[in-house]
Amino acid sequence: MAIIRELPAARPVTILTAKPSLFDGFEREISITALPDMIGAPVPTRGLFAQPTPEVMHCVPLGVAQTRATMRTIIDHLDDVDPALFVVDVSAEIALLARIASVPAISIRMHGDRLDPGHLGAYQASVGLLAPFGEALEQDDTPDWVRAKTCYAGGLCTTVDPVPTRAEARAKLGLDPDKEIVVVLTGGGGAGTPYAPLTMAARAVPDALWLVLGPVHREGHETDFGNLVELGWVPGVTDHIAAADVVIASAGDNTVHEIARVGRPYVCAPEWRYFGEQTRKAERLAELGAAVALPSWPGALAPWRGILDAAKALDPAALADLYDADSAHVAAAYLDDLATSLWSAE
Repeated sequence: MAIIRELPAARPVTILTAKPSLFDGFEREISITALPDMIGAPVPTRGLFAQPTPEVMHCVPLGVAQTRATMRTIIDHLDDVDPALFVVDVSAEIALLARIASVPAISIRMHGDRLDPGHLGAYQASVGLLAPFGEALEQDDTPDWVRAKTCYAGGLCTTVDPVPTRAEARAKLGLDPDKEIVVVLTGGGGAGTPYAPLTMAARAVPDALWLVLGPVHREGHETDFGNLVELGWVPGVTDHIAAADVVIASAGDNTVHEIARVGRPYVCAPEWRYFGEQTRKAERLAELGAAVALPSWPGALAPWRGILDAAKALDPAALADLYDADSAHVAAAYLDDLATSLWSAE
């Protein structure tokens, strides 16, 4: 949505999605086509289930009617609208399908171990690649030809709330202006922050107030502490980040740039993702001196004070430089220019 807002008003936009409600209330005029929800659809027989996956693909079960319906819907839609460009969100199979259907596609890039035939085949099949992060965050093992084909949009963050000072944020939220505050942030992409390690942290650093935003995952044996407060979903994430002395959060693209936008000391606790996406990004953040990376949640009291102090010792500019207020505009300009140039008669 952030990128679509920056496209020229004269550029028609259509969306293919299995969850049209994501765009409820979106102010830009767009056309939405619902896709069947094929996630988790069962394979009908053991024989079909036993067939190996081709190396150039990632998830292509056989005999699944919902998958066939999804592919048909996509192809029919592309045939109906005859797009200048098809932006594919991650899926290697859809990027290959677009090339087979003679439709120029852009693949969105993510971090992770993506040198397998499926990802490289999708990158080769695409007319361009779009990274919602800056080139500084690029992994060292990315091939030169992939880099050359990539538009690095810069640190794309969808949050546009004003950024207050630390004192302003604390006053707004009614928080002690002098107390050490640690904000633990998680979004909706996973199972939630594991709560048990946070109880260890609260006990290890009892003089700090630990505020937990978003969902948490409990194992059932945790002991609560008075300086550990669950806030759940909050409307003012920016205010809470600005109020913090240290932020502990996962390595999702928007989360990283949301913290960078405010410029608070960052402890990156990557969540499990396919192809090691968040782990590789956390490693890169640590290499840049932009965050302290947690390879795993500490299971003891002793490490926590050192982790917080290490985050505070980082140069805040290393993280702040990763955010780019113009990134959505950069991405939109790239897509619009490419859509125009590919179809130019000159």
